[in-house]
Amino acid sequence: MATTLMTPGVYIEEKNAFPNSAVAVETAVPVFIGYTSVAVRNGKSLLRQPVRITSFAEYIELFGAGFKPKYTIADAAATDKDAFVIDGKSKVLAIADNNTFYLYNSIRLFYANGGGPAYIVSVGTYGDKPEGFEINAADFIGSADIPSAIDLLINEQEPTLVVIPDAIALGEECYNSIYTTVLLHCAKMQSRFGIFDLVKQPATATTDEIVAAFRDKIGINALNYGAAYYPWIQATVVQPDEINFENFDAGVDLGALLPEDAAKEVVTRFKAIAEPNDNDKRNFHLSLKATSITYVHLLNELRNKENELPPSGAMAGIYTLVDNSRGVWKAPANVSLSMVNAPTVNISHDAQQQLNIDVMAGKSINVIRPFPGVGTLVWGGRTLDGNSQDWRYINVRRTMIMLEQSIKLACRAYVFEPNDANTWVTVKSMIVNFLTNLWKQGALAGAVPEQAFDVQIGLGSTMTPTDILDGKMLVMVKVAIVRPAEFIVITFQQQMQQS
Repeated sequence: MATTLMTPGVYIEEKNAFPNSAVAVETAVPVFIGYTSVAVRNGKSLLRQPVRITSFAEYIELFGAGFKPKYTIADAAATDKDAFVIDGKSKVLAIADNNTFYLYNSIRLFYANGGGPAYIVSVGTYGDKPEGFEINAADFIGSADIPSAIDLLINEQEPTLVVIPDAIALGEECYNSIYTTVLLHCAKMQSRFGIFDLVKQPATATTDEIVAAFRDKIGINALNYGAAYYPWIQATVVQPDEINFENFDAGVDLGALLPEDAAKEVVTRFKAIAEPNDNDKRNFHLSLKATSITYVHLLNELRNKENELPPSGAMAGIYTLVDNSRGVWKAPANVSLSMVNAPTVNISHDAQQQLNIDVMAGKSINVIRPFPGVGTLVWGGRTLDGNSQDWRYINVRRTMIMLEQSIKLACRAYVFEPNDANTWVTVKSMIVNFLTNLWKQGALAGAVPEQAFDVQIGLGSTMTPTDILDGKMLVMVKVAIVRPAEFIVITFQQQMQQS
């Protein structure tokens, strides 16, 4: 009792009977880094600031809508897989330069697949740049004049996933600059995990070439803190009413392109309007749809192009969905993707062998595959460190992150407490109770708690007298994390008739 007793009377002293409890930290709070239409709240700029949102409506309120890209129409080459026919001529759509931004639609995929709270870091705005602009790696990793957007996350404790869908617009350049920076950041923080895309496969390249370039440039550092997904997906988040004639480049002459006479007349009348307003544009769009089936087909082709998206945004939603429904210890695989028609490349069972297992460096690539009658499924659950027995699986790495951060935060209450047996017993009881609850939920493997984990602390077991003199309290925690059944082998054998 700290109070000196001097006056006669009855005094009450309350003592805590139970140790502090460890609470599991959030495991699926992604941070999306990229370009937005605007970045403002109550008149104040949110540019290059981590901002927490809880819904897509909140994203729209703070960061605006998506970019309206322009497309050109050109004669198709013999190798173009996306060619279509207009008036007997083979054509192809191509997006204009500096018009490629993926963050907005990736956020939509995130929420369509079970997303929840997230952080947004806007590194630039396109709302006042209708012609677009060139994406710069320095906007993400920093330069002499620009602070690193990734380093802005150092003081944020809640985010556990890092997603940068706009980075893939740089092509293979993002592998050895942005992705490697994210991996090192995650390893330094020890509290988050990176989700990466590979470049979109063009008609002139093979899957092996795309994967080989990624493996060559991603390096070998901190690979267990990230996972890559391939191929891109054909989504449905971009709706038909979001596409109209304004998505065509100024050089596209619809009057000459559309073969229908009625459509040509509609185009001629619209061109005669000096300064068309929004109502004029709307009527022009509806008139073209009514008079030209070719125009409708063009819009469908353009919408399909806009819906070709990198999978990282959808995968962030899948991580959240699985964590909330099953737990972080369940592998985020064998789960169907919502608002996704199919992957842009159909990877076969045999082709996936080389992606799932990399015998040279272990850089596994998780594949998204279509299954007849089932849908489009995530068919891989490995980190980039696929040859490591410790960190081969995503759920093992992320479960360990959750355990480490939860116990770390719980033990903070005992910093500067007496380094004696009383404190050791309290700390051990707290950790044991926490791990026992996780074992009951299925996070740890073992028939009894003693097989699932082991906690050691104390003089002679984890500490020496010198450690105590140095102010060190050393705790050893061993856990048996559940691992996914990646390969199920069923053996059949005939036996002799018994009767």
